Amino acid sequence: MNRPEKIQPGPDQESVWDYPRPPRLEATDKPVQIVFNGTTIADTRRALRVLETSHPPTYYIPLDDIREEFLLPSPGDSWCEWKGRAKYYTVRVGEKSAQSVAWFYPEPTPAFAALKDHVAFYPAPMDACYVDGELVQPQPGGFYGGWVTSDIVGPFKGGPGSMGW
Repeated sequence: MNRPEKIQPGPDQESVWDYPRPPRLEATDKPVQIVFNGTTIADTRRALRVLETSHPPTYYIPLDDIREEFLLPSPGDSWCEWKGRAKYYTVRVGEKSAQSVAWFYPEPTPAFAALKDHVAFYPAPMDACYVDGELVQPQPGGFYGGWVTSDIVGPFKGGPGSMGW
């Protein structure tokens, strides 16, 4: 299946089609916040971004900048060919919870060793996720965990008809 034509980035924008494969890991000092059930559960300027062709960035937040009392281990795991075996957390604040909506790599591959002690969150189940004060939109499709902001352009993998890209 052919992907739609690449959207040309404007000033201060990135195209996800210029991101590499295998993915690249980079630090960002932009403020990143996550709100769940009215509570800020993560707040950092030390996030790491994973950038992969056709995907919006996935943000990994240091455990030190997450309110760990809201993270509960979830059963199951998954495998990423680049990063290794992922484990999951359920987020619970008060009476509200969301099952297996955050993931981490307890023993990441050497190329992604910096992800140790960092956690990524699917943005859709959260009340809000912000990068540099901007409300994030979830990557289409619900399978991938990318965060869409106005400084990136697609098209983005994840929506209907994109699995063959």
